[in-house]
Amino acid sequence: MTINAARSADISAVTSQISQSGPGASGLDAPALRATLERLAAAAGIRQWDLGAACSSDTSVQVDRGEAKQMKGAQRSSITLRVWNADGLVGITSTSDLSESGLERALGGAQEAASFGNAADTPQFSPLATAALQPLEQPLQEPLGILKLLATLRDAEAQLLGRHPAIGTVPYNGLAERISEHIYLNSEGACRQQLQSTASIYLYARAEQEGRKPRSAGAMRLAYGAAALDLAGCIDEAAELTISHLDYAPISTGRYTCVFSPEAFLDLISAFSSMFNARAVLDGVSLSNRESLGQSLAVPFFNLQDNGLHPGNIGARSFDGEGTPIQRLSLVEAGVLSNFLHSEATARAFGVAPSGHAGLGAKVSVGPNWLEIGPTPGSGGGQQGLNRYASGNGPIVWIDSLSALHAGVKASQGSFSLPFDGWLVKDGERRSIEAATVAGDIRSLLNGIVGFEGEAKVSPDGLCPHVWVEGLSITGEA
Repeated sequence: MTINAARSADISAVTSQISQSGPGASGLDAPALRATLERLAAAAGIRQWDLGAACSSDTSVQVDRGEAKQMKGAQRSSITLRVWNADGLVGITSTSDLSESGLERALGGAQEAASFGNAADTPQFSPLATAALQPLEQPLQEPLGILKLLATLRDAEAQLLGRHPAIGTVPYNGLAERISEHIYLNSEGACRQQLQSTASIYLYARAEQEGRKPRSAGAMRLAYGAAALDLAGCIDEAAELTISHLDYAPISTGRYTCVFSPEAFLDLISAFSSMFNARAVLDGVSLSNRESLGQSLAVPFFNLQDNGLHPGNIGARSFDGEGTPIQRLSLVEAGVLSNFLHSEATARAFGVAPSGHAGLGAKVSVGPNWLEIGPTPGSGGGQQGLNRYASGNGPIVWIDSLSALHAGVKASQGSFSLPFDGWLVKDGERRSIEAATVAGDIRSLLNGIVGFEGEAKVSPDGLCPHVWVEGLSITGEA
């Protein structure tokens, strides 16, 4: 349900409708669902099947200069059902109907589709689909409700608008809360279920001054519930970043030592995650190959782990799409590529165990969960005492956020050319850069890391400190 409250004569009239589909409206009984599937599959002569389901109840609001812009309440469900036929081929169907008749139709459709399955790439059940799961500390939070969300976001917007006369609008903003469930079941006894609550707020401000280009910046916060969100921190960060970009100047094209913010560096590494993806390796679309394991990839003091179970990962899952337990996996250790991310099928091809990074499908996808980046323990971590603001520093480019990652990254080639927001820092003083792009090769970048600055920071995508890299090409505005 989507209501544009700005065009509604009576907000209170629609909130009663939204509350009926608000958070907490989902609620699946995994054992009962599994029993139903077993009975339906047996009646259809299906001996091997599995199911992955994701259901959620979402409530969100947006505002525009104090007025409600949009209010949403939605219940969503996505179910993927796979069936193996007598020849071992796999058919797959998707549905949102968890009724008995809906499941019966889905089983029949998947059974028919199995006749057209790919014999050269047939997934099987994960051997770890019934292994013990590591418990997660994820307290369920009661939803605040649509009206409380609206009042909270209005107040946050008003505070941000009052931070500087140049901040005239907060064009992109949102406050949302969600309760979601994830399920994995299979015909060999796997029965996984996880229920979690999450909330988020983002504030993206726009500032304008006469005779100057508009400048924008924003911030985001996550929590287990809307009441626990760091609203003050989000407002402060969005205001500070936006104001810091008002006094901007062009930058000369050249090579610079660059300092990546934790968010920017995590975005860049994630854009090249095919280097660690066994599915991409097998498909020939990765910089890595089967022989890359054990080879040097980065400076010897660089460590990279995938750790979806980290306490800072608000949306942590305890199992992947195939029911494999999520685990901490070292990808780069002391600069050496040590592991790939695996599904059941890729793990079987490499002769290893699944790593907990699979989706669910006829051809299963593989992807990272939550990255941790930092120095190798005992290595010293590269150059010590790095400080962007230290006096005597030459010109340093501080890259705060990267843009156009979908277009500016050629993952299979290793190259990137990306617009960014940031500052030129010299002798401890920073000045916003008007417009510029950073370009290079990811392998050269990883081997050009000088060191790390400060403590690692938790972000929505992972854990990372500020990262110093030397010799990157910066192109200023012509």
